[in-house]
Order: sequence, then C-alpha cells, then structure tokens
Amino acid sequence: MMLSAKDKDFLERLNELLKADVVWIERTPSQPSRFVLRGNYGSRVEEKFGLTRQGVRWRFQRLFNDLYVDSFAVLLFIEKQLGPQFRQDALVIAHERFVMRQKALQNHSFREANSYRGKDQD
Repeated sequence: MMLSAKDKDFLERLNELLKADVVWIERTPSQPSRFVLRGNYGSRVEEKFGLTRQGVRWRFQRLFNDLYVDSFAVLLFIEKQLGPQFRQDALVIAHERFVMRQKALQNHSFREANSYRGKDQD
C-alpha cells in the first residue's frame, strides 16, 4: 500500500487541524464501526485542505476506513493463520525501512525520483 503525495499532504493538514482542535475523529457506535471526521464544516477547513467538504470526507474515508482499518484486518488474518510471533520483527523491519527512507531523502538524486515529492520539497 502506497500513499500518494495528495494523501501525505492531507494527513499533514489533518494533523495541524487536529492539534488546533478544529476537527476531531470519532468512532461510530454502530456495527460495524467506522471512523468519522467531525468539525469539518465551514470555509476554514475547505481552505486549509484545498478541497471541497465532500472531497475532505472522501479522502478521510479512503485513508482511515479503507486503507488504515483494512491494513489491520490483513494483519489480524495473518496472525490468525500463523500466530503473533512475527509481529515484533515486522515492527522492527518497518521501522528500519522508514529510517532508511528518511536517510535516502537526504540524497538529492533520490528526492528527484521520489513519488511523495512536492513542488519544491519532499
């Protein structure tokens, strides 16, 4: 699963708004539960995301209820079949890959080929 540059930008803006208590995330009480973005009314949120309110809702739905939750469903399935003994090693490997990617971003030639790269930034 790869996140697009638009996904990365959305998550960064969402983080800013969450920290400023402009929006918040809730889990619905219905079964099956899902994540819902609350407080996403008004022009300030639309301006911050650079999307319509419907666009903000769509991207949030895709990232949180499709990608994020489905990733855990895959992990639960694998652990049900094989057991949880690989979990810690998988976390170590994921962290190592993240650190290597961050180091690689320091290399100018890698930044040019980076799919997450923005206009003048990574």
